Amino acid sequence: MKAVLQRVTQASVRVDGDIVGEIENGIVALVCAERGDSEDEVRHFAHKAAKMRIFSDADGKTNLDINDVKGKFLVISQFTLAARWRKGNRPGFSDAEAPDRAKALYELFCETLRADGVPVETGIFAADMKVALLNDGPFTIVMDSRDS
Repeated sequence: MKAVLQRVTQASVRVDGDIVGEIENGIVALVCAERGDSEDEVRHFAHKAAKMRIFSDADGKTNLDINDVKGKFLVISQFTLAARWRKGNRPGFSDAEAPDRAKALYELFCETLRADGVPVETGIFAADMKVALLNDGPFTIVMDSRDS
């Protein structure tokens, strides 16, 4: 599994010109299920993302998580994070999970965040989405389950 977490002051996602998800203070999570990802791994990723202390406290230290700041997640499915790019100039996506399984894992990620008490907005799985955000910091974390 891969995820890119971006701390934002505002973000939205549009499909066919309509806003389908929108947040103010929070985190945009671009999420990619890869072949072989387990449900336990997805839950671990979501729990870790919910507890990620990337918001500043009164002293300016990044000691607060999403619940501490009463923020929200905007979760976007993004299979292109699985891109293989080293060979040639056209990226390959064979490491991305099959669409039906990927959708189930994406939904599990969102459900797990909600179970951790985090408000979640989403895009629409497999839709052509237009994502707008104002990255705060910028503060961006790349999570990869294959990192040791």
